[in-house]
Amino acid sequence: MNYESIFGTTASAINGGATPLNLVQTSQPAQPMATVLCCNCGVPIDGTAGLSMCYDCIKLSVDITEGIQRESTLNFCRNCERWLRPPNAWVTASLESRELLALCLKRLKGLGKVRLIDASFIWTEPHSRRIKVKLTVQGEAFGSAIVQQSFEVEYVVIAMQCPDCAKSFTANTWRATVQIRQKVPHKRTFFYLEQLILKHNAHRDTISIQETKDGLDFFYSQKNHAIKMIEFLSTVTPIRTKKSSELISMDTHTSVRSYKFTFSCEIVPICKDDLVCLPRKIAKASGNISQITLCNRVGNSVHLIDPITLDQMDLQSTTYWRQPFSTLSNSMNLTEFIVLDVEFTGFEKGKLALADVTVARSSDMGRNDISYYIRSHLGGILHPGDTVLGYFLSNVNFNHELWDTLDQSTVPEVVLVKKSYPRKKKNKGRNWRLRRMAKEYNTMEDMGSSMSTKQRQIEQDRVERDYEIFLQELEEDPELRSTINLYKSGNKTNRDVNMADAGTGIDADLQMGEAMETDPHGGESIDDDSEDEGSNAGSLPEVGLDELLDEIDELTLEDGYLEE
Repeated sequence: MNYESIFGTTASAINGGATPLNLVQTSQPAQPMATVLCCNCGVPIDGTAGLSMCYDCIKLSVDITEGIQRESTLNFCRNCERWLRPPNAWVTASLESRELLALCLKRLKGLGKVRLIDASFIWTEPHSRRIKVKLTVQGEAFGSAIVQQSFEVEYVVIAMQCPDCAKSFTANTWRATVQIRQKVPHKRTFFYLEQLILKHNAHRDTISIQETKDGLDFFYSQKNHAIKMIEFLSTVTPIRTKKSSELISMDTHTSVRSYKFTFSCEIVPICKDDLVCLPRKIAKASGNISQITLCNRVGNSVHLIDPITLDQMDLQSTTYWRQPFSTLSNSMNLTEFIVLDVEFTGFEKGKLALADVTVARSSDMGRNDISYYIRSHLGGILHPGDTVLGYFLSNVNFNHELWDTLDQSTVPEVVLVKKSYPRKKKNKGRNWRLRRMAKEYNTMEDMGSSMSTKQRQIEQDRVERDYEIFLQELEEDPELRSTINLYKSGNKTNRDVNMADAGTGIDADLQMGEAMETDPHGGESIDDDSEDEGSNAGSLPEVGLDELLDEIDELTLEDGYLEE
């Protein structure tokens, strides 16, 4: 078969009758490339590029990074943990963050002559006060050759004070203050509030913090910062706020006035585990709940519960301040009881369960056989032999106007509050710690000048006791622990916050909760090994490792990076 005639005919038809081209074309020989030898190493290179050296020799003989700084400085404020961005702006940036990398690049001179390809941090010792950055740049050499090179830049961190922090050490520089008060005989509310402020970083704009007898004072350089703090407090605690202003100066020509603003925030004086007697009008308006209730939880409202019927209500701050009343008793007056028998009623509501419990006072054990048959909301966690804390209302008389209006026949003899657990000894410590705010104690020092040494020691012991009770509440209540941050202790030696050396309330330190040698409710410390010998059937709840945060994630720059 003549394939050539067939292909020719087909090609002629496609080309519209034109003469077809030959199917097999003869390839033309490639033109030889003009090469020259490198003047340095003798390697053949393309001569059409107009270069006399190869790429490797150009990289060795040409430095495109010439004129770029290899050393620079960064200014850092220890108090507010901000970095200086010239000319006078102070920005917040964590270590090895994109914000800090951008600040480092802006401090380099001569970087605009080349093209930046990559930039990254190089690890340095935490206490070296050095930050190293590796840069990769591209630039032209000999007119047409593009060269890429990498080099390191070292920054020296210089500690200084920003203008805002410098003002905080000067008297009469604040423009707004938030005064938080709660008239209760303990400070556990402020310990919990402190943890909430640290978790949400609500003290960022604070220039100073002072402690007073019944609360804390937060000072701010701007009114907007104080209003922001009040909005945060209203979301976590039931408060009422009053505002006042003081005229400092006035320009008679422009009528421009300068004021100092004071915001007074008073927290509802009802705390967790307090015994509350409600006014009859409020009790009827809340579903006809019993007037004798327990405070189960405090958030932006006060959560009350009837321990006999499990009825619950939320007491709003506006409702309370419309008709204020005081509590019957607080957790400092709890009495220890021994559970003799538990009979479940079968009624449950959430985590609470009603049960008929037979209890006897611990002080009566071995002396008499007096027992009390009561109904309690702790039926789900109580067992015979447990130790429980409660209010002993039999033959008691409160100096309270609402107590006198009650029908005494309906008042229970005992109101159980919470289960008691054996406590660890001081030398065993805890596997977790809390972060603490550093405060200025100028006000306390002024007050302490009129106090004797014995009175100061009593006041210090009271604060330590309140803090230990707060730590115990965290151990016993997982729901309460979930609202704050707990950190791993790392088996380190306990260290207290040096309040006198702290300049502002912005600095923070990590402090481990240290157990007291004696039980804050009056009993002696019980070792873990003596659980089987004692009457307690349950053991102290332990904080799981999954609830703890790593210490390195929350260390401040002063503690973990700039500390000498």
